[in-house]
Amino acid sequence: QVQLVESGGGLVQAGGSLRLSCTASGIIFKINHMGWSRQAPGKQRELVASITDGGSTYYADSVKGRFTISRDNAKNTVFLQMNSLKPEDTAVYYCNSDVNDYKWWGQGTQVTVSS
Repeated sequence: QVQLVESGGGLVQAGGSLRLSCTASGIIFKINHMGWSRQAPGKQRELVASITDGGSTYYADSVKGRFTISRDNAKNTVFLQMNSLKPEDTAVYYCNSDVNDYKWWGQGTQVTVSS
């Protein structure tokens, strides 16, 4: 069994910053992709950013230049640094990770950006 535990969400004013963290624990042999998705009320979940075990990254167009994804392989942790936040970034952010060739999801953390 694998668990992904997220932290770092909260309420911030537009233009502010937040840093999300997600740590995988349990019986782990290998971790490939790690990433973050988000789901706003009434909308589909969308992939925000991902990073491979080699460090290659992907960003959705809506967050390019504002968000940075990184990972600490030694600690099985992925981070999402979110700068210049906008009200449209408000959503529940979910960590996901390809652990032992199976995709796991975290429980989600709320990010609210006020205008």
